[in-house]
Amino acid sequence: MAALCVSCGAAASYRLFLGGRVSFARGQGLWKAAAAKLQRSPGCQILRLRHTTVVTTRKNVTALRRETYTVDFIKKQIEEFNIGKRHLANMMGEDPETFTQEDIDRAIAYLFPSGLFEKRARPVMKHPEEIFPKQRAIQWGEDGRPFHFLFYTGKQSYYSLMHGAYGKLLDVENRQDQLRAKGLFSEKTKAKDPIGSRWLIKEELEEMLVEKLSDQDYAQFIRLLERLSALPCDEAEEEFVGRFRRSVTIQSKKQLIEPVQYDEKGMAFSTGRGNRKTAKAEVAVYDHGSGKIEVNGVDYLLYFPVTQDREQLMFPFHFLDRLGQHDVTCTVSGGGRAAQAGAIRLATARALCSFVTEDEVEWMRQAGLLTADPRVRERKKPGQEGARRKFTWKKR
Repeated sequence: MAALCVSCGAAASYRLFLGGRVSFARGQGLWKAAAAKLQRSPGCQILRLRHTTVVTTRKNVTALRRETYTVDFIKKQIEEFNIGKRHLANMMGEDPETFTQEDIDRAIAYLFPSGLFEKRARPVMKHPEEIFPKQRAIQWGEDGRPFHFLFYTGKQSYYSLMHGAYGKLLDVENRQDQLRAKGLFSEKTKAKDPIGSRWLIKEELEEMLVEKLSDQDYAQFIRLLERLSALPCDEAEEEFVGRFRRSVTIQSKKQLIEPVQYDEKGMAFSTGRGNRKTAKAEVAVYDHGSGKIEVNGVDYLLYFPVTQDREQLMFPFHFLDRLGQHDVTCTVSGGGRAAQAGAIRLATARALCSFVTEDEVEWMRQAGLLTADPRVRERKKPGQEGARRKFTWKKR
């Protein structure tokens, strides 16, 4: 009886599963036919699909995403900027063809005065290329595969640049080895003068590559460029290195250099003035001297007993490697001995500019020899014990 109940339950479940297509039968042949019919039915195919693993090729989401600023959008913004510039020039009574960005800024400040402290919150009118940041082009094809072989490094532009720079370095070294093997290479190569230019800073390099760089990546790239620039390069390598240098205004050209004068005996000399705190000094430096230095008619060794003051006075000659080549006559007044030594040092450095080259003047400026020291003693404040010190507070 129990076996019969089990058979009836199985048959009933199969009847429900087939949806009335398979009739109840006790014979084995009917069961096989029903099973074969079940496999050919659409319902079984649906059940099979439920258990199969669906594998689809997913394209890069970023590649399919629409760019923030399209080329047409930038062109439209540039056209509107040019129209606005013409209208602004007409309002100011200027020629639109010669209306520069400085004129635009001046007109905006005049027409839309703002008292906001933050300059970025004030109204501006800039070229769209300065307002909208640069964007990288799509780096993938329609199939989702990247174009560049260094794409999966995360910094394809940076590593591609490093690869090219290192390749140029190897080419230069190989040429040197070939010339050295033939006996045509000269070790005496003229070093390149870095004065007047500088390397790109990290932010400028990131803007050029449109990639974020770490401090270590930036330092590694600059070291590689320095190695390349230190070698005798061809025009191609020099042009490559020049892409990553920017010219700067040489501040030494703004330095007022006294002309060389001549005394009754025909000796060339130059004068200079300097100050430090309340001390003021006037110096006359004579060319082709013996290293004699007088301060207010007294030898400087007697006038400055402290060694540190003597070193301050002699530092310009030591920096230019001109010890014992000039005679110096100083007149100084005011301040203490340390302040007087600083004033004489500044006056001497300014006077020596008449006897050196422009490059040496720039080196002196970078070393701080031509810059006056603005530090002075801070005054005492009322209600205080000193310039910064407060009176001791007592509760009772």
